[in-house]
Amino acid sequence: MGKLPLAGVRVLDLTSVIMGPYATQMLAEYGADVIKLESPEGDIMREMGPAREPGMGPVFLNLNRGKRSLCLDLKAPDSAAVLRQAVESADVFITNMRARALKKLGLDWAALSGCNPGLVYVFLSGFAEDGPDAGRPAYDDLIQGMVALPDLVARAGGGPPSYLPLNLADKTMGLFAAQAVLAAMLQRERGGTGQYIEIPMYETMASFVLADHLGAASFEPPLGPAGNPRLLSRYRRPYKTLDGWISTIVYTDRHWEAFLRLAGAGRLWEEDPRFRSMASRTRHIDEVYAFVDEQMALRTTDAWLALLKDADIPAAQSPDLDTLISRLEASGQGVVRRYRDQDGNEYRGLAPAARWSKTPPQAGAAAPRLGQHTEEILRELAQRAGQMR
Repeated sequence: MGKLPLAGVRVLDLTSVIMGPYATQMLAEYGADVIKLESPEGDIMREMGPAREPGMGPVFLNLNRGKRSLCLDLKAPDSAAVLRQAVESADVFITNMRARALKKLGLDWAALSGCNPGLVYVFLSGFAEDGPDAGRPAYDDLIQGMVALPDLVARAGGGPPSYLPLNLADKTMGLFAAQAVLAAMLQRERGGTGQYIEIPMYETMASFVLADHLGAASFEPPLGPAGNPRLLSRYRRPYKTLDGWISTIVYTDRHWEAFLRLAGAGRLWEEDPRFRSMASRTRHIDEVYAFVDEQMALRTTDAWLALLKDADIPAAQSPDLDTLISRLEASGQGVVRRYRDQDGNEYRGLAPAARWSKTPPQAGAAAPRLGQHTEEILRELAQRAGQMR
């Protein structure tokens, strides 16, 4: 791990659930020493889903590998000295606790920057602290609803508003948090100082969604309703073939000319203006995608995959979750790997997908049991404090 980009960087991780742990796992994969600060109750994600042992559920296992767990009761009188030592030794402090609780515990920016001016302090809030909803609790479902994702699902599918069946907001926020840490560390290395960074979940996700869907409302006055017509088409989905499902995107002019020829309707390229340009296809998106839907139902999945591959049109079989997992593990692509816990039991986990030529990220050891490294970390902090006297 000594050759990794963040080797020697210490991250004090006071986060729980998904958003923060997802960010700090990436930092651990880059070589940072991530100290996961947990209460005696532990991160709530420890109890989510089936587990071989209490407190080691699958979501926790796959968001906390390579970290060290420091169990500390933040309300206990003797915790203040330990926290101060930990903060003094850290490069980064990241938290998703509410601002009021942080201030009460003496863990706000003003308090921590006083004992470590070089600290990069990242506060993951639900809503911007300078906005009208400051201090409100936020979870993935709530934020998905507030940034109109259920409305987009309903408009695209014709059914009731629904959440996306993954923690999209939490994990997107984790990506933004990791990015902010890396940028702040680079700025500090170039002669800057520590600083406070707030990443508000609602405002960040609203921007994330509207990058696709501000649409005609980008202009003043608006040129039409907000939303991306292509993304909202009810036909933008896997297509039913004679024997299964296929995902394909007929997108560019070249794709459409080739696809119409494969469908035995090459004349439409010359005769039907709906197909001839991106602008025209966007205006008639349901009609042109409906044509793809009709054609896909006429051949088997394998037949279409062969034809589309020859035409250089992106296409793939659309698997279920179990097939996806098996396929990734069998392919040797390194995304799904086998790990061993402290007792030697195997489990499946995820590994970094990016390919680096010299210092590739490493997934790290198994996720820590609650408080597994408490004594080890306390010894390190005491030793460092002794050296500084």
